[in-house]
Amino acid sequence: MGKVLSIAILVAAAIAGGALYYLQVYHFYDEVLLTRDGGVVEMKITLASGTVIDLPVSDFRAIDADSSPIRFRACFTAHLPQDVGLVPYPGAEPLNAPAWFDCFDAKALGAALGEGRARAYMGEENIRYGIDRIIAITQDGRGYAWHQINRCGEIVFDGQPAPADCPKPPQGN
Repeated sequence: MGKVLSIAILVAAAIAGGALYYLQVYHFYDEVLLTRDGGVVEMKITLASGTVIDLPVSDFRAIDADSSPIRFRACFTAHLPQDVGLVPYPGAEPLNAPAWFDCFDAKALGAALGEGRARAYMGEENIRYGIDRIIAITQDGRGYAWHQINRCGEIVFDGQPAPADCPKPPQGN
């Protein structure tokens, strides 16, 4: 009887572990499209003047999840006009993507940013309260985007009141 119970516990644990892995790595993510392709994502970038413009892109692939505002990842080819002044994003830290979304390698992108082979820019500030969309562009024009918690978000999400220079948090934060 002890062997049967042990095997049943191991099988149940394996099924639960497999289900948890599947849910975290695959289930909650959806591939998303640009609005021009019938989707919901707009790729924008902030100019030094403060103006936010559409970022011309091609070869766009992206994933997102409703379960967290920082699960967005995108890969694309950027087509920026020459001499456009962009807002640099200091402290950009690419977040890992699921292994199956193979165009986004956070470790390689982080190394490229650190070595100057890529630069990070403000895509859209506060795309959701406390969350910025970061755009990184490599020297060869490959672009990557992800969401990152900004300074105001870190403070408010930690349960502290928003500093005076931050936008007012929405109700419930």
